[in-house]
Amino acid sequence: MGTPVATTSDNTEATTGKHNYVTRRFIVNKLNYINFQNRTVQVNLRHVKYDNTTILLASPLPCSGELLECSWEEPSELGTLLRTHRFQNLLILDEEKLYLVTPKVLRLDESGMSLQLPENGCEVFSRKICRHPCVGIAVRFIQNSILFTGFLADFNPVSFRIKLELSPDQTFRWIDGETTAVIILEAEGSLLYSGECRIIRHDAGQSRRDYVLEPIDNGNRRRFRPKKYRSTRQELIPAPTIEFRHPFTRRKITLKILDISGGGFSVEETSRVSVLLPGMILPEIELNFAGSFRITCRCQVIYRNPVETTGEESLVKCGIAILNMDADDHLKLLSLRQQAANRKSYIGASVEMDALWNFFFASGFVYPGKYAYFESNKEEIKRLYDKLYDQSPHIARHFIYQDRGVILGHMAMIRFFENSWLIHHHAASKNESMRAGVAVLNQIGQFINDSHAIGSLRMNYVLCYFRPDNKFPDRIFGGLARNLKAPRECSLDTFAYFHFHPEAQPAEELPSTWLIEPADIDDLRELSRFYRHTSGGLMLDAVDLTPDTATCRKLTDEYRKLGFKKERYLYSLKKEGELKAFAMVNISDIGLNMSNLTNCPTIIILGDEVNKVILSRFLSCIAVKYDGNELPVLLYPATHAMKCSVSTEKLYTLWVLDMQYTDHYFRYLENLIKHIQL
Repeated sequence: MGTPVATTSDNTEATTGKHNYVTRRFIVNKLNYINFQNRTVQVNLRHVKYDNTTILLASPLPCSGELLECSWEEPSELGTLLRTHRFQNLLILDEEKLYLVTPKVLRLDESGMSLQLPENGCEVFSRKICRHPCVGIAVRFIQNSILFTGFLADFNPVSFRIKLELSPDQTFRWIDGETTAVIILEAEGSLLYSGECRIIRHDAGQSRRDYVLEPIDNGNRRRFRPKKYRSTRQELIPAPTIEFRHPFTRRKITLKILDISGGGFSVEETSRVSVLLPGMILPEIELNFAGSFRITCRCQVIYRNPVETTGEESLVKCGIAILNMDADDHLKLLSLRQQAANRKSYIGASVEMDALWNFFFASGFVYPGKYAYFESNKEEIKRLYDKLYDQSPHIARHFIYQDRGVILGHMAMIRFFENSWLIHHHAASKNESMRAGVAVLNQIGQFINDSHAIGSLRMNYVLCYFRPDNKFPDRIFGGLARNLKAPRECSLDTFAYFHFHPEAQPAEELPSTWLIEPADIDDLRELSRFYRHTSGGLMLDAVDLTPDTATCRKLTDEYRKLGFKKERYLYSLKKEGELKAFAMVNISDIGLNMSNLTNCPTIIILGDEVNKVILSRFLSCIAVKYDGNELPVLLYPATHAMKCSVSTEKLYTLWVLDMQYTDHYFRYLENLIKHIQL
């Protein structure tokens, strides 16, 4: 800052306080460090006539004794200034303290100055919280719809100093010091911080001005919707550490983690040198687990609270939320945390497949009727499950409750829709069915609580199919929805389930007034109107049958890359151009879901004109997409099965929970388990 500026109030504050003397050797070491870091010292010049002070910045050259050489940071147009001003003193600033030195002037001209250092200097100011110089951080300052730009000079977690520069048509008179402003901090186009701040002070610059700002959120940010039932934090021994380049200063920071969950963690800092500003984005943090493995994530600082301590150093505890993490890395974190909390709980762990299959049969999960359906494809299903359980792909998760090598409970989830995960394969040992069943249910609860805010997991909804006559899931899932009575938060929709045999149907075409064609956006809108009228629930949102999600194929591509099958087709059945039925044709690996609910068509009937004959011909056209002569079908609404004279084999209820309302689930489950004798 070669252009002279008026003394700031920050400097006035700095020159007050207790004076602790420091030696010349100490001063020389400080000056050499400043040279090493390519930083500057502050030179105070006083006008010979008017007694006001002007500040210049100078770069110290390497120093080894009492002689100090300095060059001006911006040497232009200093001749007049130096003729009217005399050297007063030198201020050396570091992050924590300010040192005042009054050397003898040997030379002072437009190229720089030569100074003879005294035997002592003095510490004139010690900050309660250090300020950290910043590198390459652009500032946008917005107040009353006016935008000013500049850069971030330095910061600490309770305030920061910005430098604003006027554009040709602006004036600093537009900035009201009594009104808050919105501050946006960016680097290389990436948003690092935004928040509302109050103006603490500023200097008197005319074209460039320094502002010291204080965030008004009192050290706490709300990142997500507030919840009572939050992710459980776990203390790990040995404690992992976080390592990252600070986004403002580019310095490497290492801190110990106090406790951690799948959704975030907390760390402790010394208040005086703390660097974590609530609201700040940390683009890349590395979590180091005692050197055994490392995972990276994108995070945001949520809060900064003082910690009561009996020592001299005051401490602060900072909470950090995980915004995104690779799905496989997230699995490692959750697996470690769940094992630390309960040694019998395993998530995504390698499984001895013979033991798992034996458990499925012994627990009654694979009963004779179900086995008869997939027995002809058993080798293909074995290979599929070897891949699911050994490779643990990021689209699938399994949870096992196991004691001394014996599997007692099992549950699994799969991301089968763009933003939804399907819970299935809930099984428990007959000897400990209730205890083990609740244990794996709790595991899944912890998983969704830890995961739904992680961007890479894409978990806006969780859903499951259950049979209403199965008391356990009906009491858990059905009971929640019935108790809540808010279908846009948690909904139930019941389907008729039956098998269709295409070879047994006559090869007849639809009447001329009827037409089957690929569904378009107008059909989806009509389907939405129908569903909103008949149910008002979450089904269409969860299974990607809305106009903005129906054509997305990202998940299909992911399945293909991982070596799994996933295809989907949408068809409309119309009479004289009016939508009468809708088909969602899901095709996946046989046995991905053991009831094959992920490998069957879902038919939605919109009107009474669809009779048994029309439905049969509709299904015959769809059946060509599938292999085999027996096609499982889900029909909605279930009441239409009787109107179509369809022989319903089972009823399946689809339960969907919006992840914004997980508190409802955990509150209901907590109250329910209190009354269950485990």
